[in-house]
Amino acid sequence: MSGHLLNAALSAAERGWHVFPLRPGTKRPALHGEAACTRTGACGDGHRKWEQRATTDPDRIRATWERAPFNVGIATGPSGLLVVDLDLPKDNSNGDAPCGAATFGALCERTGQPVPATHRVRTASGGRHLYFTAPAGVRLANTAGSLAPLVDTRGWGGYVVAAGSTTPVGAYTVTDDTAPAALPDWLLHLLEAPPARPVTPFAWPTISGNRTATAALERECNTVRAAPEKEGNNTLNRCAFKVGRFVAWGDIARHVVEEAFQGAGEARGLTAAECRSTIRSALDSSIRKARPRDAA
Repeated sequence: MSGHLLNAALSAAERGWHVFPLRPGTKRPALHGEAACTRTGACGDGHRKWEQRATTDPDRIRATWERAPFNVGIATGPSGLLVVDLDLPKDNSNGDAPCGAATFGALCERTGQPVPATHRVRTASGGRHLYFTAPAGVRLANTAGSLAPLVDTRGWGGYVVAAGSTTPVGAYTVTDDTAPAALPDWLLHLLEAPPARPVTPFAWPTISGNRTATAALERECNTVRAAPEKEGNNTLNRCAFKVGRFVAWGDIARHVVEEAFQGAGEARGLTAAECRSTIRSALDSSIRKARPRDAA
């Protein structure tokens, strides 16, 4: 296993990807933290974190992986990579909730773009990593759910587990060994930090429906508007899902719900496109899963 993982680390380094050790069988960095740093060796000039210590030097890689069967981490920023992480729902006992691959595919469809062909890795849990080369001179940070539900990205400040690594739930394996494609312009546009803009004033649309449904819609829209920073998209997805059952029961029209959540999401600072994507996905899933009213 040590030889297999050493080869995985060397193979990644040959591609120009900067690697560092992860604890055997896990996704956690194996390097010491700042509190335990002795300020010697690689840290002689001050503590260096995993992103700074990641390397393509084959001698350093051999010396590290000969000590233990470390899993392999790839520091995406120094490697010039932007990796799109398509995750699976954490609790999907009935198999009906959309996965990251589905929500990313819907995002591509809405933008009129095909799902990009590029280097792909199947994660231990069954998700997907899509590798892209980041544009020169652009420093893209990590994102979590801002593109679509269960779609994260890893850039500067982030890392992915390399193919060849193994955790208790499975192995990371290459499913498309082509070279990473350049990050598409439309994805770059969505990932670049938008300029600061004033919060959109929220105006309630005309709502018609039974009293329970309209009260639930107003309550959940207010929750979206008050969502914490960086939690707007996830909150919108969760709240729209809750209200979807009333649409399934015929208590309130779908377009009324969509209009109200669209306004609430934009008032929270989300883009119009990500609001539409999240609302549609959440309502579709909720309506499919809604139980009859007498069983709810």
